[in-house]
Amino acid sequence: MSKKLPVTSGSITRWWWVRHAHVISNHGRLYGSSDVPAEIDAPGTFSALAGLLPDDAICVHSSLQRTKQTLDAIVAAGLSAPEPLVEADLAEQNFGEWQGQPYADIPTLAAPYHHRFWFTTVDHRPPGGESYVDLTCRVTDVIERLTRIHSGRNIIAVSHGGPIRAALGYALGLTPNDCVGFETENLSVTRLDHEPGPGAGREWRIRYTNLVPEYCDI
Repeated sequence: MSKKLPVTSGSITRWWWVRHAHVISNHGRLYGSSDVPAEIDAPGTFSALAGLLPDDAICVHSSLQRTKQTLDAIVAAGLSAPEPLVEADLAEQNFGEWQGQPYADIPTLAAPYHHRFWFTTVDHRPPGGESYVDLTCRVTDVIERLTRIHSGRNIIAVSHGGPIRAALGYALGLTPNDCVGFETENLSVTRLDHEPGPGAGREWRIRYTNLVPEYCDI
């Protein structure tokens, strides 16, 4: 594994998106934005994450405990980090009345809006919940605000599968419907760099996605 990058200088803002650790207490049921705990018994992976992620970065996690537990475990494994920010808008999609239902029942509950790579189509709101389009709007607002406030810094964001897909889509200029096919494994890192400047093209560079550092060397 390569050496850590120092705190960035200049205008490049590096986002290090980390999906939270595995959840095993849901017993095969959709948990979405429910505040379920993470399973943090993965010392090798946490140590590898602490070695990959930059020290003294701006750290942020969602308002759900599993993201805080994950960041705390990475810090305990050796990452040097300041007190994190808490951003409620980086939470997972709220699936409303579907939360707590067995995964096997979701296609029937979602019909005729079931999506092959997500639980429902991006513009459909489950009863009492929000759509993936809603999630994309709130996540985009956080990205734009923190990129502006912390320009030129490393930002470690411990979040969830849905928001990380939305961040990738935002960086690539995709529609929400194009985002839900991205793979985002637990404890994987997705690296997105904001690089403003002259020349054609978007201001975002996709450095890598879905990297599990215990198994990969970047």
